[in-house]
Amino acid sequence: MKSDPQGQREKDSPEMAVEQLYEPLAPKRTRRQEFWMLFKKNRLAVMGLILFVLFFFTALTGLILTSGPNPVFNPALIRLQEKLRPPLAKPDLETLQPDEIPALGIYLLGTDDLGRDVFTRMLQGAWISLTVGFVAVGIAVLIGIFLGGIAGYFGQRHIRVDHLLWILFLMIGLVLLATKLVYAGIILILGSTAVAIYRLRKKAPIKKQQTAWKGMLQKNTLSVDTLIMRFVDVMLCFPSFFLILTVVALLPASIYNIMIIIGLTSWMGSARFVRAEFLSLREQDFVAAARALGLSNFRIIFRHMMPNAIAPVLVSATIGIATAILTEAGLSFLGFGVPPPHATWGNILSDGRRFIFDAPWLTFVPGFAILLVVLSFNLFGEGLRDVMNPKLRER
Repeated sequence: MKSDPQGQREKDSPEMAVEQLYEPLAPKRTRRQEFWMLFKKNRLAVMGLILFVLFFFTALTGLILTSGPNPVFNPALIRLQEKLRPPLAKPDLETLQPDEIPALGIYLLGTDDLGRDVFTRMLQGAWISLTVGFVAVGIAVLIGIFLGGIAGYFGQRHIRVDHLLWILFLMIGLVLLATKLVYAGIILILGSTAVAIYRLRKKAPIKKQQTAWKGMLQKNTLSVDTLIMRFVDVMLCFPSFFLILTVVALLPASIYNIMIIIGLTSWMGSARFVRAEFLSLREQDFVAAARALGLSNFRIIFRHMMPNAIAPVLVSATIGIATAILTEAGLSFLGFGVPPPHATWGNILSDGRRFIFDAPWLTFVPGFAILLVVLSFNLFGEGLRDVMNPKLRER
């Protein structure tokens, strides 16, 4: 073979040496590729993700097959002659009407005390549990991000007396809004009118005898951070489940009320996470540069700071979905959950406790399903925490 001195000289040239010096030693990876490479090393987290995906598609399939005027699987169909049939039992075709025969030809998970197919009811309950978990956590995350961001960014600013009175009027109006609309409207109108009059008189010339009142109303009280975080501490003092149980007992039974109540009583963790991140981010150079450019506080918080503070909130939200599903199951087990005829895993478990010796599958099937789903979310959340936290990633 003939040598190529020209090619050898090009390789040995100073320009080629500089290019080889600055070539990356490892192949370039995107952030998504690096995230997946680190995440898949945790086998328990991958198993949790697989279980979550299976649960999601099962719930979606259950919604399609159990809803509509003529569902493929009817979870409310009663067959008293087929009650408490064991799993994999075949229906008695002589006693059933053609529309009462199960679509699969067998009772895959048995029947309950009213002859309803447990497998069909579990399919319907999967979507309800998933909806409650995601909606409740969505409400909690939104409230936590809003209050935590305000506490972390405006923490050192003080609230004046007039602002505190306006907040008090607003809170009383919102509380009464859920019970008595007339009183709530009166409170909100009086509060708004008082604030408007005060703002107008503040701009107009005032007399000497009014100076003391103005000074008292403009006096600083608590800081924003103190007010919000002490409210968080008060909320954390109450046992959350018993607080939810009390509120649910006072309000009409509804799936929407349950989602809202769980969300309104579980936002404290997200608020503390966001506040802690904002306290460290607000002193960074990019925030100072954004202020120097004259950007609004709203844009700085939600455009520049929030994307950098969202990682711990996502981990908390993932684990919070499991907690919300468990809370809904506990409420349904106690009879305060989603009302009939909707099936949830909690009320299936509650119905089966009376027949724990005669029909143990009514207790074991929903209990095992709740265990698997909660475990999958917890494992997935722990995996996300390890990947998103650099300190834990290095261990």
